[in-house]
Amino acid sequence: MAAPTFPVNAHRYDPYRTFMFQVLIDGQPVAGLRKMGVLKRTTEPVKWRTGGDPTHERILPGGTSYEPVTLEHGLTHDLVFERWANLVNNVQGNAAMSLVNFRKNIVINVLNLQGVVAISYKLFRAWVSEFQALPEFDAGAMNVVGIQTITLQHEGFERDTAVTEPTET
Repeated sequence: MAAPTFPVNAHRYDPYRTFMFQVLIDGQPVAGLRKMGVLKRTTEPVKWRTGGDPTHERILPGGTSYEPVTLEHGLTHDLVFERWANLVNNVQGNAAMSLVNFRKNIVINVLNLQGVVAISYKLFRAWVSEFQALPEFDAGAMNVVGIQTITLQHEGFERDTAVTEPTET
């Protein structure tokens, strides 16, 4: 029996690769993005028993929580992470913070090998809970790139079903 194929590209048998991705913040791709943590949600089980059947436990879905997402990009002069982090907590005090703009909807695109968007997710009402401005420095590490990191809390995600599998030639 043959392996199932992709709906649009019947000749394709391999999944998309994880090194081809982009993240859009304020509609702009993040430059030098190196790594992104997983999109994950967990729904807590709620166990209960009925009075007429105390020997059988039932399980219902409870509250859903979303794992924080971590983004890493190479240390550059691009201020996208720092500006966003400063909207949540600013050294200049509360007056410099933005209660209106600190939450952002971001887009995560999975690209095929030709660089065309193949899968897209929207992350809702994300905000920076952790910002690492500088990495640990080590004068003996000559082949290491400096990485800046943010951790995002968010209120959920969904796949953009308007993005369909691109046809490949």
